[in-house]
Amino acid sequence: MFTSIFFKEKKGLIVFSLYALGIIVAILSAKLFRSTIPSLKGPISPLVMELPPYRIPSLKGILIHASERSREFLKKAGTIIFAGVVIVWLLSTMPLNHGESLKGTYLWEIGSFFAPIFKWAGFGFPEAAIALIFGVIAKELVVGTFGTLFGGEENIPQALQSLFTPLSAYAFMVMSLLYIPCIASIGAIYRETGSVKWAIFSTIYSLIVGYSFALLIYRLGSLIL
Repeated sequence: MFTSIFFKEKKGLIVFSLYALGIIVAILSAKLFRSTIPSLKGPISPLVMELPPYRIPSLKGILIHASERSREFLKKAGTIIFAGVVIVWLLSTMPLNHGESLKGTYLWEIGSFFAPIFKWAGFGFPEAAIALIFGVIAKELVVGTFGTLFGGEENIPQALQSLFTPLSAYAFMVMSLLYIPCIASIGAIYRETGSVKWAIFSTIYSLIVGYSFALLIYRLGSLIL
């Protein structure tokens, strides 16, 4: 969404840069953890994975796989994403005497409280803070939150262009890429490690990394551009 609005001529390059950044941060994080966390030091456990023989996919297999993935997304869209959008809408309409503007609503108060934190990264306004907060539930909710805040997804392009510059938009995308993946991922970390400590550490670490990179990109970009 952001690339189509702010980087129409370089959409592919921008998306590729985000993928590359994610891979680089993952590798650097792995090296950092391995050299600083005692429990991760020691010999590397070999990974043995048996791969099935390569074959031209059958139409039946493609349809089965596509239907399974579609059901998973529809289940997610019909539960987590839908519930998140409903919560955003409720918070944007309460208290009932706030008038037509979002200002004065519970949602606006929440965004206004966190917005100053993101000021130095280029997106220190309530709308961005609100989208990031609800993006913790599921990253897809970032778009849904903007749609609710701006009165419909058809209003998003014009509204975003009034708030973001291309540089701050890229910084926001980097923040969205690297900060808390989602509640389900944090839950998976807890299940795999069996430790609340690691789940909390992953949450705090990803927040620091996401904000640090967004801040670095925006500050350096502001000096260059």
